[in-house]
Amino acid sequence: MSVRLSVLDLAPVAPGEAPADSFRHSVALAQAAEAAGYERVWYAEHHNMERIASSATSVLVAHIAAHTQSIRLGAGGVMLPNHSPLAIAEQFGTLAELHPGRIDLGLGRAPGGDRAVFGALRRDPTASDRFPQDVLELQGYLGDESRVHGVVATPGKGTHVPLYILGSSLFGAQLAAQLGLPYAFASHFAPAALHEAVAAYREGFQPSEQLAEPYVIAGANAFAADDDAVAREQFAQARRWRVRGMIQRGPQAREYSDDEIDAFLASPQGAQLADMMRYTAVGTADEVHSWLEAFADEVGADEVIVAHSAMAADARLESVRLTAA
Repeated sequence: MSVRLSVLDLAPVAPGEAPADSFRHSVALAQAAEAAGYERVWYAEHHNMERIASSATSVLVAHIAAHTQSIRLGAGGVMLPNHSPLAIAEQFGTLAELHPGRIDLGLGRAPGGDRAVFGALRRDPTASDRFPQDVLELQGYLGDESRVHGVVATPGKGTHVPLYILGSSLFGAQLAAQLGLPYAFASHFAPAALHEAVAAYREGFQPSEQLAEPYVIAGANAFAADDDAVAREQFAQARRWRVRGMIQRGPQAREYSDDEIDAFLASPQGAQLADMMRYTAVGTADEVHSWLEAFADEVGADEVIVAHSAMAADARLESVRLTAA
């Protein structure tokens, strides 16, 4: 394909499985992506979500890196308001020393959870307001000169781990442009502002030491299978699973049938949830190829990061291989 492809792995925990199963699947997925020639695999920080096991992002990256050889790995992303910049610099500096030239660090401003999560992490929701300053502080720790007098990240200093700004609104686009950093848009689940954000980023981009020209990564979902009907059923199952996770909360939550979920998605009340997976490629290898090429061209993306979201691990592996074939 003419567009660069990478993988976003949410380390999903399927019904009846444990996080340990998810991590085994993530190793296999990264190995398949490496063999197929993908640019990178990223893992996203989430908290208090029983269906997603990528909460300790740097630990998971270390595990995957030890089981792969060359593919780039990183966070897509670390939710920086949850952490001190020094701690993240030390974690990713350690990864960079262990696996030179293979580590990325995507940074998000969202909390990765609700107010209860912030409290459990001993953080304050207003930490998000310091995101631009925290990015610069982190960049200093990973560069040659710390911005904090008397504090050096060890490991971290001099590793120059490349930073990426993640976002789903104009704020991240404008910050990435101002700092001269690559910009990754979360259009795989928050598509609304994609085109406006990419335009703002490219228009306002200022070259930096890390990046001379703007670089856009756009997120998309993919369900590639040998049979179009199989791929469409995988998409339907995954979308129902995602919606159930949003509307079935708490120990007293009732179970919804597939027909009830489908009816909800078709209703005005469910339209917003249905639209979350607007940018999704579904079908055979040729159909998915064509969709991704057209998507990248329409958006003006230099790279598409693909979440292969089938419920079954072997179906995700097949989707990875077919998409890159």
